[in-house]
Amino acid sequence: MSKTKDRRGKFLASVITAGVIGMASIGCDSPAEDSEATMGNKVAQPRAKTVSVSETHWGVEIADPYRYMENLGDPEVEQWFRAQAAYTDDYLSRLESRAALFERLEALDQGAPFTTGGVERLADGTVFFLRRNSGENLYKLYVRPAGEVEARLLIDPEAMGTDSEQHYSLEGYTPSPSGRFVVYGLAQGGSEETTYHVLDVRSGERVGGPIDHIETAYNWPQWMADETGFFYSRRRDLSEDAPATEVYKQTRVMFHGLDSAPENDQLIAAFGHGASLPILDTDFPSLWLSSRSPHAILKVKHGDNNEISLFTAPRTSLLGGDIPWVKLCDESDAVTDFAVIDDMIYLVTAKHAPRFRLVAMTLTNPEIAAARDIIPAGDLVIEGVSVAADALYVSAKRDGIAMVLRWVPGGDLKELSPPRGGAAYVSSISPEVPGALIYEATWIQGGIRYAYDPDANTFTDTGMVPVGEFDNLEGYVAKDLVVPSHDGVMIPLTIIHKEGLVLDGKNPTVVYGYGSYGSSMNVGFSATRLAWLERGGVWAIAHVRGGGEYGQEWHYAGRMQTKPNTWRDLIASAEYLVTEGYTSPAHMAPWGGSAGGILAGRAITERPDLFGAAIIDVGSLDTIRAETTTNGVPNIKEFGTVTEEAGFHALLAMSAYHSVRDGVAYPAVMLSHGFNDPRVEPWQSGKMTARLQAATASDNPVLLRVDFQAGHGIGSTRDQYLQERADQFAFLFSELGGD
Repeated sequence: MSKTKDRRGKFLASVITAGVIGMASIGCDSPAEDSEATMGNKVAQPRAKTVSVSETHWGVEIADPYRYMENLGDPEVEQWFRAQAAYTDDYLSRLESRAALFERLEALDQGAPFTTGGVERLADGTVFFLRRNSGENLYKLYVRPAGEVEARLLIDPEAMGTDSEQHYSLEGYTPSPSGRFVVYGLAQGGSEETTYHVLDVRSGERVGGPIDHIETAYNWPQWMADETGFFYSRRRDLSEDAPATEVYKQTRVMFHGLDSAPENDQLIAAFGHGASLPILDTDFPSLWLSSRSPHAILKVKHGDNNEISLFTAPRTSLLGGDIPWVKLCDESDAVTDFAVIDDMIYLVTAKHAPRFRLVAMTLTNPEIAAARDIIPAGDLVIEGVSVAADALYVSAKRDGIAMVLRWVPGGDLKELSPPRGGAAYVSSISPEVPGALIYEATWIQGGIRYAYDPDANTFTDTGMVPVGEFDNLEGYVAKDLVVPSHDGVMIPLTIIHKEGLVLDGKNPTVVYGYGSYGSSMNVGFSATRLAWLERGGVWAIAHVRGGGEYGQEWHYAGRMQTKPNTWRDLIASAEYLVTEGYTSPAHMAPWGGSAGGILAGRAITERPDLFGAAIIDVGSLDTIRAETTTNGVPNIKEFGTVTEEAGFHALLAMSAYHSVRDGVAYPAVMLSHGFNDPRVEPWQSGKMTARLQAATASDNPVLLRVDFQAGHGIGSTRDQYLQERADQFAFLFSELGGD
């Protein structure tokens, strides 16, 4: 029996009895009465009950018939999810192309012997990195000591736990300055609930006890120079009945000494700790140290907002009690990134610069209003700044394409030019090591990680990303162009397909997008995407507003009250593809995940006639209720709050769940969610599924795919990823053609 069939058989056997036979208890049609009743080996699709619930915001009554689904701990609700998952699993297993697609995806994924990432280089030449060999499920941590050729395995999450436990994944790591110790984070089942451990690299033994409730979203541990301990950020230990909205509040910066128990760790900075630190209970503080400077930097992130506040104090004062913090900038200064060399701090700011600029000021006498320009405001989008032993390296974009600039203080600014002329990204950099590792990417060729030598101005392939069998196939093209949106603004659109594509309007086409947090759709190659392209599929990427392709102005043009631009930019991109003959509505699908669920969900609810199908991964779909969740409060900065009238109307406009109308012929939709998702609760996909299934006037399927051992996708195994992608591609080919 194949791996695919074995997985499905075990899954179905475990849920059919509990999920399908018991459906009537939550208001579903019984199997005998359901129009899609169990016949032979078919599994029935459950129908969710409705419960009359409504609330009024700013004079507007909002109906929410599936509010009860928000209680995921209710056995009846979980049963409904499991029944939906069983139906979807059975439905997908019957698609003719599904098995062949999974086999092809496995082959494409294993085309290279291994892949690496997360590289950390130390001053003595020691290198730590993550590697996943062909056929392995998870990344593992390795070290290659200075002067040695072979790397040594340090942490193998695949060997942890038992068969009855959900898998562990590495959430990140930080080596100490000499490489003697390494802090690493582990989480189970994609939950992102991270626990730190410390490893003695020489002996292979753990040092001290684990540290739980770790906040990993915005920083990683910062070691003391003498390696006696490290600074880190930690959440509170809450009671089980604490409201979900409290989880991400009152994050604390702590110091952990290797010779001390975690419960004795020293508080460094937090909400209500120190009159000189105006930290809100919703802020995320973290400490940053550089071996190149005697100054410590306290970074305060305000929810999911990109604009940060910064404070500084002497490193020598951090463990002395009353730390003399001095403010460097606050949220209104629009600083998004920084780097420190000696007494100077370099800031990326959007103040008076819609595409950002790079400025410098001293740390002994900081005055941001008097900071001098290093890279003034202009056409370049300045995204980040990093320090190497020889220079500053600046991450930027020109016309949406990533590039790296090098600047030696007092010298000229120079653009680095990787050999193939592709997009360039800083892959690894250290203030102790000259140069940087630069990753070069294109849309249709595998990426290469180079070591850049600043003295010789050369790029040398590190071999850390070996050329895969499918990395340089001929016969594929990528086009970068711009198309007009609903208001005349020109939207970048990338179109990838096989050479010689016939523009007959019949090609199965995905229009992919995101459009939130100022995050760009960066140039990159995916071998597994070939499984779509080689069957004649078109893959289009809409660089919609809300992203960061053109800086802060592009981001702010697609958030809160301007959020409709996001999905309307995607709709305009889709219309262009139809006009030019790439595809037609019956053969086209939007695809978005997480905050991109707003994009895809609102595209199909505003223009159901424009699409034949849709894919929504871990989607944010009920934005009215989002701020009642664990991750909702941090997201107020990006999407708004119902407690303000303008914010409520903006959230209602972007809520796909509340935009579904009865009697409309909606396209086929597959929604996917991990049941352990800490970022977007699974009930968001559940409520949207139930609403679409009840409202649609078409016979198109609405499927809910649930992985009970996954979360938001972070920490998922490679097999989980490939299984999901095979399901999604098979579903789309069956609905759009090309199956």
